[in-house]
Order: sequence, then structure tokens, then C-alpha cells
Amino acid sequence: KEVRKLLDDLGIRCFSTHNGARSFTPDNLPSAIELNQTIGSKLIVMASAGRVENIDGWKGVADTLNRACETVKQLGLRTGYHNHQAEFRSVEGRRPMEVLAEHTVKDVVLQLDVGTCIEASSDPVDWIEQHPGRIVSMHCKDWSPDAAKGYKVLFGEGVAPWKKILQAAEKTGGIQYYLIEQEGSAYPPLETVERCLAAFRKLSAS
Repeated sequence: KEVRKLLDDLGIRCFSTHNGARSFTPDNLPSAIELNQTIGSKLIVMASAGRVENIDGWKGVADTLNRACETVKQLGLRTGYHNHQAEFRSVEGRRPMEVLAEHTVKDVVLQLDVGTCIEASSDPVDWIEQHPGRIVSMHCKDWSPDAAKGYKVLFGEGVAPWKKILQAAEKTGGIQYYLIEQEGSAYPPLETVERCLAAFRKLSAS
């Protein structure tokens, strides 16, 4: 409640939260629901599935997301999954994100982390176009193959084809909001925010 008051005082809205896999179990889901309702979030995202050994394990993650989604949608909420590199790397001949997309209901959001998708040698534009309406939320994080830069590059300074990504998100993905994410920077925090936001606005207007 203190966080909600602070957000309200600052005129900031919280659209989604990141939650551990245990938050989606029947015993813990009520607490996750209460938290999200309190701060005004409509999307409960699984930030990581933890250690998953095989494709059957990923199907189990999908089942967990589906069961939780069935519960929360009655309250006007949705569940989602946030990818990292591992979900776009082959396991037993398949990418875990493909398994999650195939075995979850359409109401489960596929929250795309662009930078980790690209680092794992996957095409974010192709991914968005293959899953219409499910990329409701996106982490706009850039990446450079230069080991000295990696995720420290600011938005628009890495290899992500942002213009094509945003076009696909708007036309096909069903995007509702973007989150600019930054892991490290050569600039102070507030200057980093200003530079990234300026680059995003410039790109969005073009």
C-alpha cells in the first residue's frame, strides 16, 4: 500500500510485475493477486521458470501459467512469461519459448525481452509476427555483440532493428506498453534514462 501511495503521488502507473515461479502455485497465487491488485497492475509475469531440465518440464511450466491464468482472468488480470536467453536456445530440438507459446492459452502474454532474444540468435521481428496479439508487453533492451559493451549499450545503440520491431509490435503483436530496460551504462542513472527515452521518442515519431 505504501508503494501504491508513492506511485500515485508521483503520477506513475504500474502495468505489470515480475514474480518468481512459486508465485503461480495454488498456495501462493492469492498473495500475488493481492499484490498486483493493490498496486494497480493487470499483468502477473513469471520472470523465470527456474531450472527446467527438458521439454516436458517446459510443458509443465505452460500448464502452471494456464491454471493461474484461469484463476486471475476472473479478476480482470492476466498472466505472462518473460524470456531470457535460455528460452530461445534449443532443448531437445525445440526452443522453450515455442513450447510455451504452443501450450499456453492466448490470454497468457509472451512478454518479449528483445536483447536476450537477439543474443540467443533469434529474430524478434519474426517472433512477434508468429504470435499475433500475444506480445502485449515488451522489454526494450538493446544488445551489442561486442563483449566490452553487451547490454551496456543504450537503447538504439546496439544491433536490435528497433524500427522493424516496433512496427511489428504495433501492427501484429498487440502491444499495449513498452518497458525500456537498461543493464549498466557509461552514464549516470538519470542521464541514462533521459538518453534512452529521447532515443525511443525519436524512433517512435519517425
